[in-house]
This record gives sequence, structure tokens and C-alpha cells, in this order.
Amino acid sequence: MENYRQINQLLNDSSFFYTISIGIDSMYCYVSKNYDNNFKLNHGTLLGKHFSVTLHPEDVAICETLGAKCFSEPGKLIPATLRKHDGKGGFVTTQWEMQAYFDDNGQPAGIFCIGYNISEFVSTQNQLDSAHTQLDTIGFIQSHMVRKPLANIIGLSDLISEHTNDNAVTQLCQMLKQSSEELDSIIKNISKEATRQ
Repeated sequence: MENYRQINQLLNDSSFFYTISIGIDSMYCYVSKNYDNNFKLNHGTLLGKHFSVTLHPEDVAICETLGAKCFSEPGKLIPATLRKHDGKGGFVTTQWEMQAYFDDNGQPAGIFCIGYNISEFVSTQNQLDSAHTQLDTIGFIQSHMVRKPLANIIGLSDLISEHTNDNAVTQLCQMLKQSSEELDSIIKNISKEATRQ
């Protein structure tokens, strides 16, 4: 338990990490200043409150399951991603590692947790996923919907060129075909780049 006290002392004033301990009774028995400031909402301090007051309702069961796992696998760090109330009607996403700790007699005493806010990371990941989906859509449109009429233009220019005796029309058809093939090549390259991402 001394290790946890040292970690708590080290991170007590951290503005990045949260450290908490939850007792066997499921109540907060230690909360760092940063955690209390961010999640106490209208509760005053969280010290002595049930751990679930800060959680998204769907994440309470996750904590209960992982808490039991901490005691069945002592010494192992158990990871968790949990949503916490933000005080504005929404939630922030937090990443945690937790481990059971025991009293001097070897009896379960609680769970020590260290975590931090990953909402910005999650938001950025969602934006990247959305951009990737948009690139896939653009790639599909370019490779299928744009290239089809372009292939028709190339075919029509060949057809017109074959059925005319006018040199000027034949030259125009060849220039049209060349420009269409160049555009087709550009579209293929853009589509390849979009699918490579």
C-alpha cells in the first residue's frame, strides 16, 4: 500500500492525471485534486461517495466487472475506457489502469486507479474516421461514376473519327480522346491515393 501512497503524493497536484482509490464498500477513499475538481459536479468532494456518481450509467457495469477482475488477477494492471460526467450534461472519455491493493493481512482493501482524459484523442480519431470514409466515397465516385462517362467520351470520339471524312473533325476527335485519356489517368491516380490512405 505504501507504493500507492507514494504515487498519490507524486500525482496529487497533477493537472493531467487522475488518481483515485475505491474501497471494498465501492466508495471513494481517495481522490486527487484534479479528479475532484473535474468530476465532483454538485457533490462537494467525491471522497466517501459511491464510485458510480461520476460514471455514464452504461459504464457502471464495466467498472463492477473490472473491479472483480482486479481481485481475481492481483498484481495485474487492468485497463478501462470510461465515460465520466462533464458537468454540462455530456460526458468526457477517460482512459484508466487499475489494480487491486491489499491490507497488511493480505485481505482485499480496494482498487487503485490512475487515469486521464482522452476526449480530444477520441474526437480526433472520429474526425479521422469520418475523413477516411469521405475519401473512400470520393474514390468510389471517381473510379466508377466519373470514369464511366469519360470512357463513353473516348469511345464516341473514336466512333466519330472512324465515320468522318473531315480531317478537322478527325483531329478534334484525336485531341478530345487524348485529353480524355489524360483525365482518366489523373482520376485513376487520385483513386489509388484515396484507397492507399
